[in-house]
Amino acid sequence: MKYSVVLHKDPQSDYSVTVPDLPGCFSAGSTIEEALSMAKEAIECHIEGMFLDGELIPKLFPFEEHQANPKYSDGIWGIVEIDISQLSSKSKRVNITLPEYLLNTVDNYAKKHGETRSGLLAHAVTEYISSHQ
Repeated sequence: MKYSVVLHKDPQSDYSVTVPDLPGCFSAGSTIEEALSMAKEAIECHIEGMFLDGELIPKLFPFEEHQANPKYSDGIWGIVEIDISQLSSKSKRVNITLPEYLLNTVDNYAKKHGETRSGLLAHAVTEYISSHQ
């Protein structure tokens, strides 16, 4: 998932980072690079907390929609990419039934892209949910 972030820099302060799609998710850093790195960590922690609380991840809004918000008008924009399928530390084994051709298709695609079956399905579900909220 790609999160829009906005950085602000006041004189005599570090860069502050706001994540418009995750209310209450903030970070900071002394350089833009550090601020973006810290934002990635903050987003991952925020989402992990939401998972643990059983909350749904909020819908992502288009970058341009956030840019139109006056409270972000003087900020520097960036994108932070998060692989939420890697965040939840709890895994649960499940048994599913698929037609053999579909399972072969999944396995072949996963192998071709350096994934496991479980990793590929987790990514697919994550992308599907984020695009249909």
